[in-house]
Amino acid sequence: MVMKGEMKMNYQFLDVSIENKIAIITLNRPPVNAVSQEMYKELKEVFTSLGKNKNEANVAILTAEGKVFCGGNDLHEFVSMTPENGVDRMREVREAFWAIYGCDIPVIAAVNGAALGTGFALAASCDLIIASENAKFALPEINVGVLGGAKFGARIVPEMVMRRMYFTGEAVSVEEISKYGAITEITAQEDLLRVSLKWAQKIASKSQNAVRMARKSLNGCEYMDLKSGYEFEQQFTCELSGYEESKEAVRAVIEKRKPVFKTI
Repeated sequence: MVMKGEMKMNYQFLDVSIENKIAIITLNRPPVNAVSQEMYKELKEVFTSLGKNKNEANVAILTAEGKVFCGGNDLHEFVSMTPENGVDRMREVREAFWAIYGCDIPVIAAVNGAALGTGFALAASCDLIIASENAKFALPEINVGVLGGAKFGARIVPEMVMRRMYFTGEAVSVEEISKYGAITEITAQEDLLRVSLKWAQKIASKSQNAVRMARKSLNGCEYMDLKSGYEFEQQFTCELSGYEESKEAVRAVIEKRKPVFKTI
């Protein structure tokens, strides 16, 4: 039973755990973690809930079970999709992505193996990407008669690279993707979770209020022009100055010690 304010932990296609302020959400739909409508609903529910309770997680890691991060959308659902039922299905898809992008806390994608179509968009919805040496990324929708992922792809690769991926459906190696600055770190596959946790712990150690406002600020100003975006960001600076955590952070820097946040 899930009490008010608590996050549901049991899902059919996701494994969810929270420890030391770090949530780990693992895609678990063998053999390639292809995402079905029910799985999109679960992703939406998890990431909408994350961060609502400040006693739980301050950062999340999205990863996957097995050798493939995500093979894309469940192809059987494309076979049965029509212009009529496609409208509702596509709403479920985008609302899952919006839940990750709009999550109250930062999300790190830990990409093991291929991230295809939906998998590429899932990674692109996150704040940081840690990838294993065998990771690869693709937008193969055109090969199965549909479209999608271009706008997310443009968060990771330059427009012309995204167009090459979009028109050819060909995969791009993690080495090439990393040249565009989107990959925080490439690791051996067996070290992926350990390295992802290292980055998560850096974020989890910060002021909870600052981390949450930083995410709101970054998402809000991402597509604004310089002047509008900076003014938007400054709102959060003013708001944060009213929190004790903010004062503790600056005192700690002045006194050359680690901050002690009461909420952590």
